[in-house]
Amino acid sequence: MDESPEQLRRDAPVLCSDPRMGLELVDRLVLQLNRIYPQILNDKEAHRFRNLGVPTQVRLADLLEHLRLKGEEACHEFYRGLHIHAEEVYFSLPTREGRREREEPKRTNTVAAQTEGCELNHKGPMFFLSCFSFVVGVAMLYYYREGEASGGPFIRCSAAGLGGGAKSIFISHTWRLEQRKNGRTNTYS
Repeated sequence: MDESPEQLRRDAPVLCSDPRMGLELVDRLVLQLNRIYPQILNDKEAHRFRNLGVPTQVRLADLLEHLRLKGEEACHEFYRGLHIHAEEVYFSLPTREGRREREEPKRTNTVAAQTEGCELNHKGPMFFLSCFSFVVGVAMLYYYREGEASGGPFIRCSAAGLGGGAKSIFISHTWRLEQRKNGRTNTYS
């Protein structure tokens, strides 16, 4: 017997009794199966499973039985849609919990390895901003040193976006740098 239809048979009672499997979720699953996999659920079948005159739990039970009879691919695509649209429901299914327990040793090693590589993540955004600001400051000092670039285009252009007091300081600093570059001394300071 195929694996997915058997899993769906075991999961069906849980899915039908789960209050999270409401009208909207069932409709999304039916529409996904119909639009993406019309060979699994054609238009006529999709219309039948979206009939609002029938209670959602009854439609869901019929849909699950229909998919189980369609075979492995239909069941697999239903599980994939459930995983996409309702991950918490998907992982709470009895067949998924059994798999998770079997795979648990693999996951713990993977999680431990991932945590070791991400130790700085707990520092927060202020740590990132301070590091970024430091790097930008070092880059500005390196590329726009006073002796080499006479303040460079950065200092001259940055005065345009500043307020009155800061703008006058930047402009006077740039003027002094130009004077030094041209060999003139500033007698006004």
